[in-house]
Amino acid sequence: MTSEAAQQVFRLSASTLGQQFDGIGAVNGGGATSVLLKDYPEPQRSQILDLVFRPKFGASVSTLLVEIPGDGNATQGSMPSHQHWRGDLDYRRGYTWWILSEAKRRNPRLRLDATAWSAPGWIGGGSFWSQDAVDYYVTWLRGLREVYGLELDAIGCRNEKGVDLEFAKRLRHSLDTHGFEAVLLHAFDNWPMDKFDFVRDLLDDPEAREAIDIVGAHVLYDRPQGRPNGHAPATVRRQLRDWGKRLWNTEDHVYRKGFDCLISIVECFNESYLHSGATKTVLWYDIAGVYPVQPYAEDPAMLLAHWPWSGHYRVREALWGYAHYGQFSEAGWRYVDSGCGLLQGNGSVVALASPEGDYSLIIETKDAVAPQRLRFDIGAGLSRAALCVWRSTTTEQFVRLPDVVPVEGAVNVTLEPGAVYSLSTTRGQQKGSFADIPEATAFPFPYRETFADYTPPEAYGRLPRYTADIAGAFELTDRPDGPGMCLRQTVPVPTISWAPDWLPYTIIGDEAWTDYEVAVDVLLAPDETAGVLARINHVGTGYGFIPQGYLLELAADGGCRLVVLRGKANKRELVGDAEQQALIKAHNDAREGGERELAAARCHDVQPGRWHRLTLRCDGALLTGIIDGRPVMSVTDTHFRGGQAGLLAGGPPIDDAAGLAGRSQAAAGQLSRPCFANLTITSVGASTPPPTSAPPGHTPLYRLDSTATIDNR
Repeated sequence: MTSEAAQQVFRLSASTLGQQFDGIGAVNGGGATSVLLKDYPEPQRSQILDLVFRPKFGASVSTLLVEIPGDGNATQGSMPSHQHWRGDLDYRRGYTWWILSEAKRRNPRLRLDATAWSAPGWIGGGSFWSQDAVDYYVTWLRGLREVYGLELDAIGCRNEKGVDLEFAKRLRHSLDTHGFEAVLLHAFDNWPMDKFDFVRDLLDDPEAREAIDIVGAHVLYDRPQGRPNGHAPATVRRQLRDWGKRLWNTEDHVYRKGFDCLISIVECFNESYLHSGATKTVLWYDIAGVYPVQPYAEDPAMLLAHWPWSGHYRVREALWGYAHYGQFSEAGWRYVDSGCGLLQGNGSVVALASPEGDYSLIIETKDAVAPQRLRFDIGAGLSRAALCVWRSTTTEQFVRLPDVVPVEGAVNVTLEPGAVYSLSTTRGQQKGSFADIPEATAFPFPYRETFADYTPPEAYGRLPRYTADIAGAFELTDRPDGPGMCLRQTVPVPTISWAPDWLPYTIIGDEAWTDYEVAVDVLLAPDETAGVLARINHVGTGYGFIPQGYLLELAADGGCRLVVLRGKANKRELVGDAEQQALIKAHNDAREGGERELAAARCHDVQPGRWHRLTLRCDGALLTGIIDGRPVMSVTDTHFRGGQAGLLAGGPPIDDAAGLAGRSQAAAGQLSRPCFANLTITSVGASTPPPTSAPPGHTPLYRLDSTATIDNR
């Protein structure tokens, strides 16, 4: 023990209480992060939710930030808006309402937060900072309150898309006049190095300063090599103290593996307060209910929920990083500033106290190389009870150690390097788990979906099982030609997208599929196009979503073509010097991307307003496009050997000289809204299989015991 550093002393007292602790948590959304979670059977679906939201069981987060769905891609995919167009209103679309309800049911003290990434294109004529967006937010809040009985605690202006002080003022005014005066407004939730510049502007705009309750910023923990860290400058912290305003870390990222993710999460939570004074930190994201082919499908989520057809899921070490905070604190406690600081031998400690005098110490020794001895002198106003001790290391996570009993008002501990500790006078913590997790199985094959087995569709959020929308909204709806249900891409115009835009499409299936054929019936209006996708093995980097794979596309006038889609490295351009920017641009420009037409034909029997069957057959390097049972083109291509299936809705007619890659939503001005029915995925040449049943225990999301729509007053 002679190699240990000298004992470091912290003196805790109720007289040194600092700012209010507003919680730690995660983002659900920012790109349809849990689209497959909704399809899990019971009891596994509830188990996953328990592990994230149930107090003192798993992560036990104290705050949740959700994306207000906006029809556009927001990293991994898109989620359907409650207002696809002006005058439209449906509070049963999507699963976000369900996530909020289930989270709040498990923890009534959970604090709820929300903001938009993308938004419907009708808003502001394509400009987000508008009165339309203000009204859109208020309408969403009314649905949350009147249909689901939930109140939002805070709302942001928009995620990562600039600053508009006039918008903040209008939003604050509208919230107050429509009965949402208790909802805190945070702004502007940006992450570049200039993210705090607008604070200076508030000096000359007292109305905006009054409107913004919380200054929000992203990535306070990030320390990119060769560039300044993301911490809040001292001048900003002083200014906020003078105004009596708090700072929140409204989205941070810990993209790490295994235990390194766990300990880095705790380091992030600690350092957000120690270096920036942030009283709330939210990390992207919580539950990875996505396909592995989607970006960020594993890192940095708490749980992996990739297998709803089997009920299998996996808990990552990351979840226990949240637990080291979540099970030992609650929003509304206060920081004990005299117990917060950096450790002399590397690491950090944060102390939090409840109004009743209980307290917790959350400590990480991530970069320590030797044991460290700490003493905490417990002063007036804080409990003298024994402290429970929970520890995580590389070999075991969230394990309870013997309690520590204060001796003469002091708590002495020895910390090993590379570990996380939570010490607390509270009790009831547990390492929650379930013993009945099924084994993972492959996606069911052959597969057939008729879209008829969802009655009523609103109970399922209008979303069928296992489709993951990458852009647009593919929803269950009534068939336009008679009784029954079909799937329809319902977004009519380009969205105000968060990411570089393309065309609406949805994916389904197994990335390990190689030789198969995918077929679907489509119904097109004049000037519309639709397509089937095969061998989809890549759907973008998280900022841009042109896929890699093959497409058979049909237009209502009979034009048909077979296309190889080669993606594109749509890489977010981080703030940096001109040389860094040039390197990124060169990387993107040099990479093969976009689309290349392999074959084209014209099908004279195709007419708008009639159902036609599209089949794309992949047999080794041989690709065959089949329309209404008749092969119309056949080519060989060796770009891609395997991947998932999917459906696509186009933009303008496909004889546009610019081709698919040139038909970005921004340029198109309109989107196709085709109907799809009778989707089948089979071996090459196989007969049509029976419809694939839902797994035992699969239940709807919503009980329709309250009105599903409200007048848009």
